[in-house]
Amino acid sequence: DVQLQAFGGGLVQAGGSLRLSCAASGFTFDDYAIGWFRQAPGKEREGVSCIRGSDASTYYADSVKGRFTISSDNAKNTVYLQMNSMKPEDTAVYYCAAAYGYYSPKYYLETYGMDYWGKGTLVTVSS
Repeated sequence: DVQLQAFGGGLVQAGGSLRLSCAASGFTFDDYAIGWFRQAPGKEREGVSCIRGSDASTYYADSVKGRFTISSDNAKNTVYLQMNSMKPEDTAVYYCAAAYGYYSPKYYLETYGMDYWGKGTLVTVSS
């Protein structure tokens, strides 16, 4: 069974940093793209960042570009989201998701074409 578990959320002050981890099992990273999505209270879910397992190519939403970094450790089947210079508007439940295939990370992030979703982890940024 494919399983995804996001963890590492918490409370951080504006300007601070936090690192989320997505532990995956049941599939081979090389054949999948892993994405981070978030949903703030009262808002629709939005794509944050995505990494393609086959070549580690990445894509970021404009709202986080330059502040967030996605990376993967294929040996550990884990994807990380390093979040720096955080803002109150980054407050949301963050989810990781996986999609089988080799489309561009941008495609997966913008179409929400993911096959598996994990439970979210709450990130709160105080002002």
